[in-house]
Formats: sequence, C-alpha cells, structure tokens
Amino acid sequence: MIQEYQLRVIPEIAASEQQLKACLVNEKGLNPRQLTAVRILKRSIDARQRTIFVNLTVRAFINEMPEREEYTPTIYNNVEGRPEVVVVGAGPGGLFAALRLIELGLRPIIVERGKDVRERKKDLAQIGRLQSVDPESNYSFGEGGAGAYSDGKLYTRSKKRGNVEKILNVFCQHGASTSILVDAHPHIGTDKLPRVIENMRNTILQCGGEVHFQTRMDALLIQDNRVTGIETNTGETFLGPVILATGHSARDVYRWLSANGVEIESKGIAVGVRLEHPAHLIDQIQYHRKEGRGAFLPAAEYSFVTQVDGRGVYSFCMCPGGFIVPAASGPGQIVVNGMSPSNRGSRWSNSGMVVELRPEDLENEELRMKHEECEAVAPELRMMQFQEQLERLCWQQGNMKQTAPAQRMYDFVKKKLSFDLPDSSYAPGLVSSPLHFWLPPFIANRLSRGFQHFGKQSRGFLTNEALMIGVETRTSAPVRIIRDRDTLQHVRLQGLFPCGEGAGYAGGIVSAGVDGERCAEAVSAFLNR
Repeated sequence: MIQEYQLRVIPEIAASEQQLKACLVNEKGLNPRQLTAVRILKRSIDARQRTIFVNLTVRAFINEMPEREEYTPTIYNNVEGRPEVVVVGAGPGGLFAALRLIELGLRPIIVERGKDVRERKKDLAQIGRLQSVDPESNYSFGEGGAGAYSDGKLYTRSKKRGNVEKILNVFCQHGASTSILVDAHPHIGTDKLPRVIENMRNTILQCGGEVHFQTRMDALLIQDNRVTGIETNTGETFLGPVILATGHSARDVYRWLSANGVEIESKGIAVGVRLEHPAHLIDQIQYHRKEGRGAFLPAAEYSFVTQVDGRGVYSFCMCPGGFIVPAASGPGQIVVNGMSPSNRGSRWSNSGMVVELRPEDLENEELRMKHEECEAVAPELRMMQFQEQLERLCWQQGNMKQTAPAQRMYDFVKKKLSFDLPDSSYAPGLVSSPLHFWLPPFIANRLSRGFQHFGKQSRGFLTNEALMIGVETRTSAPVRIIRDRDTLQHVRLQGLFPCGEGAGYAGGIVSAGVDGERCAEAVSAFLNR
C-alpha cells in the first residue's frame, strides 16, 4: 500500500530518512515494521520565523518497495526519413523543440552558431585570461544557450502554458538529479548541466536527428510569404519549416528581421547591476540566526521587489553560493550574469538588481546616451540599441577590458566613490567606479531608493560588505517576434515559428523548454494540414 502525507518538520529531521520514518510512526500512527521506505515528493523551506521548518509531501511505502525510477521517462523513436524541421539554436527552447519533434515523428535539424558544450567551456575560460570575447562562442552562444553556464535554475511561474513537470522529467531522464522534481525552487547547477545537455544532444542524434555546430543562420528563405528554410554562414542551405530559437542575444538576427520586413516589435526589459554579498551574511539574514545555514540547510535565497516612481525594482536570477561571470557576446561590451554550482558552496551570493524599462521610457531625457555610435535605428530596435549603448559605456568604465566597474552598495546609495573593493567572485577583475554618476539617473535613482527599501525590509542587507558590479542588461530579449496566438506561426510568414526567450515568449530555462515543445506541436499541426 502507498500513502501520501504532509509533514512540517525541523531541518534535521527532513535530512534523514530514518527520522522521517520515526516521524510518520509517531505522528501518523504507522507500523514501523510495515513501513519499508519513504520518498519525498515535494520540499520547501519556511524561514519566515526564527524556528525554521521544512514543509514536505512524502510518500510512504507500506509492505512494498518503491519503483526504481523516480521520474516518468519519455519514449523517443527513430525518425530517419521523416519530414524535416529546421531548429535554429541549441538552447533550451531549441533542444526541447527537437526532442518533442522526435516524439511527434518529425526529424529535427539543429543549427547552432556556437560550439558544443565542452569546446565552449574552453572559450569561456579565455575571457578572464585574455580579456577578450569570442563573438560566436561565449556565455550566450553555444550548445545549451545562455542557461548552460548560468546556474541551471528551473523555477518558473509560467505553469499555464505547458507541462512543466514533463520538462523536469526529461531533464531527469538525461542525467539531472531527481531532487529537481522535489524542491520548490529546483536547480541543476552549472557544473552538472553541461553533461545533461550532452545527453539530450545524443538522444537527438541516436533518433536520426542532426546537430550542426559553428553554423550560423544568416538568412531565412522566403517565398510567397512562406519560410522554406535557411541559409547559413557555411554556405549550406537547410530546408523545412523553421523554429527560430536564437536566444536573447542574437542581435544580428533581429537586425536581419527588421531590415527584411519581418514583423517584430520593441518590448520591455529590465536593466541594472549584479549585487554580491558574502554568502554567510545572506544566510544569517534570511535564516535569522548568527550561525547561518548550519549543517542541514542550503545556501539561503532572497527575493525583493518594490515600486519606485511607477517602475518595478527587483532582484532577478538569485544565485546563492554562486559566482558572477562575464556574459558579453562580443567585443566592446561588459555584461554580467550569475551562476551557481550544484552544491552552491562558494563564499558569495549574488543576484541581478534591476529596474523595469518600457519602450516608451526611451523618450525620457534621463535615458538618452548621446555618443558617436548612437545612430538612428528602426523603432523596433531602439531598446536593443539602448542595451548596446549601456554595455559599451560600462566597457569604457572598465578600462576597455572585461574588468568590470564596481562600487560598494552603501557607497552607491550615499553617492560616494569606493576607495577599495572587497573580494569578489568575478574572475576577470574589478575597477572601482562611481556607478551612481554614470548610470542613467532613471536607473541609478530607482536602484538607490530600492536598496534603501530592501534594507528596511531586511536588516543588514544594505551594507558596504555588498558589491555592485555593472551592468546587468540581458534579463530578456529587447524585441518580440510577433506570432499568431493560436498557430504560433509568425503573423505574416507561414512556416516560421518564433520560439523561446529570444522571440520574446519565455523567461528562463523551463519556460523556454515549454515554449519549444509548444512550437514543435504547432509545426506538426502545420505539416498535417
């Protein structure tokens, strides 16, 4: 017999199956001789009070053993000789689109401008050593997309758009820990995710699909308002309906679409900085105790949000026990992002701290940055241009290298230059810089007031032990490729299916995976018509 129970226990009990069994025996009256196993189904931490509890949903196995697999596998059959679909991009949107195509009996052909996930890692290591960025192989471009080396967090609020549990189960089937099916905020870890991505690629290849690395889409093939395939930088042409899953940093694609009359629109983004605290300090603040996390709790997370002058100011992509990394996708840029290994064991915790920015805000004088490369662009590309200008300004402040400008948090609020900087996880190095002075006032003033509000909410958070590192601009795509709500095809071009974060329809690994599956289903329906 199998029974499910809700438990609320202290962390020490939650960490031990034997103590959980004892808890079930004492609280639920189960027979200890008949209780053969306990499996945790859902787990979340309640740290709102001084006594910390772990809320659990557990499955008790009575006089029987649990099934071997803790996840639901998906069956992938061979699709050699089946109709072909071109998938542009091997990030989560593209990979999950390809796997779903195989389920539906279609043959995916993936083209990825960057390198495979192992070779890509070598280029990432060179950014700190050589202070330069390979424009085709970096933290944004390559197998796995921007998510492969930016933490692997799997939390999403987009639960109405598709089957989130299916996405998590596919990750487990390809090597992710089954803990992602349990935790309220699941996380694979940047050290584990590359292997999972490799396994997903191998499944696609074993089933008869194709994956072409270092192959950049340079143009769509369009005939009579219908997309029939793509042209690439290698001279190869690939034919079939196109799922366009390029990620949020493929600015050359956006420029091509705009120049060739493919309908896109400017959309809101959020920009700001990476904020880094000592991990132990965040543990102390969030767990309300001097010893911090102790032996049975994970590195603490936080989430802050407020409104300042009609725009949101909030934390984004929080990385407990993590690192800040250089996420530029080309020369003359500084962009920062965060990641965490699976154990979340570094000395630092960081998050993006960003200000909401809408297309109409670009008319604000405080956001106009007038320097030589500020040429006139189409209205749909103006938000992207603003990103580029801010990233170039940051690069200039960082001595035109990947050394990033930084300022202590309390100094920023007080508008003081930081004469020294604390240790940081950012490997290429830092230079002290007055972010309060050169960030656009629209952003700097809202960040300052947001920090003061968060400091009142959470005592000790506003401190000079924390470090601001500029700039965080790639929170989402600056454009949306307009598609039909029902068919998921582009509003004018049949056979083109804009997909995932780069198309403006997702905001992270899981939501991009969900959208990839939806686009694959839409392609199948299109071909069946």
